[in-house]
Amino acid sequence: MVKKVQTSLAEILDTVRGSSDLVCDIQKKLTAFRAVGPENAGPGEAAKARYVEDFLRAKGVSDILHVDAEDTRVEGGLRPNLVATIPGKSEQALWLFAHMDVVPEGEASLWKTNPWEVVQKGDLLYGRGVEDNQQALTSMLVLAHALNKGNVTPNLTLKLVFISDEECGNTMGMAHLLEERPDLFKKDDLYIIPDSGSPDGSLIEIAEKGVFRMKFTVTGSQCHASTPGKGVNSLQAMANVVMAMDKLYGFFPEENPLFEPSTCTFTPTMHEKNVSATNILPGQDIFWMDCRALPGVDPQKVYEQARVLAESAAAFMGATVRVELDSLTEASETPKDAKVVQALSHALGEEGIEPRLIGIGGSTVACLLRKMGLCACAWSTILNTCHEPNEHSSISATLRDAAVFARIVLGENA
Repeated sequence: MVKKVQTSLAEILDTVRGSSDLVCDIQKKLTAFRAVGPENAGPGEAAKARYVEDFLRAKGVSDILHVDAEDTRVEGGLRPNLVATIPGKSEQALWLFAHMDVVPEGEASLWKTNPWEVVQKGDLLYGRGVEDNQQALTSMLVLAHALNKGNVTPNLTLKLVFISDEECGNTMGMAHLLEERPDLFKKDDLYIIPDSGSPDGSLIEIAEKGVFRMKFTVTGSQCHASTPGKGVNSLQAMANVVMAMDKLYGFFPEENPLFEPSTCTFTPTMHEKNVSATNILPGQDIFWMDCRALPGVDPQKVYEQARVLAESAAAFMGATVRVELDSLTEASETPKDAKVVQALSHALGEEGIEPRLIGIGGSTVACLLRKMGLCACAWSTILNTCHEPNEHSSISATLRDAAVFARIVLGENA
């Protein structure tokens, strides 16, 4: 039995590595759909989803579940979410996730090619979405193609998930899928999100900082700039509040070597416009602070301490301040010894890659899975050109990603 599995794996890997033309063809078709969400005046993901479903059915995949979300802003009124199943010898499953939506092209003049027509230059494919997240999507389709061509039943069941709405909040994508069908997801399964990584494929993301923002509204008293004593300068008071936020690092000194930087971060960022002329002493100023909290640090406690510091700093200048907590995504972490981390690390080693476990300051849909108590990690071999003009993706990296997934689903180390 072991010899048969190894032979099948070798055949599948040969098919994967010989699929460069297929990668190019899939990427060209996917990009042409312009699957931008309705928030950015796009058509959504329906046409792209139909292509994905047709491709899978042509490769012998018959078990395709729709968990679509209603959205009257798009033609047909639905945002598609697909869960395709390729049965394995075991009920334990490897789950792979790709989002079908892409961001708009941005400033068109910065592109050297048409962003909606894939152009190949050697090993690289240029076009909007080719890396984010079509490299993942393409590697998943290549894997399905290879399994079908080899007529192989994998050791693990393979779950291929294609979601909508990742770029604009996941409400109609991953969050919708998890809310509507939590019964699909088993704790012993392996969950990989190919939406984060590095050019050499060595980085496995197992933890994410909590992400939240705070809005500070500083109120003083407006007057003519020539008589500042008649008012309370909210801009000066705001500056004092901004400086006071540095004291948060003393209250939350925790460090975690998985992350770079290894601490929480509290970064004042955006300042909203106050007055319309230089001779007006401002009476109200608003600024925002971006916060990234390590796992184990309570965002509510950060907010409460920030409010105390801000009120004291504003009062010192004769002003008041209102602090609001906005847009919270909690930190999440997968144990280093989780089955999915071990299986992925082993597969990378078989591909000659030394894995390195990391945490990131942003967030992926992995945090939604971890919130359900599921062990998930994010990994792929990407050049990190997402959302940039002239976004590009490597054909060979796409094939290597598919090979790594093949090693997991066909291997005996899950």
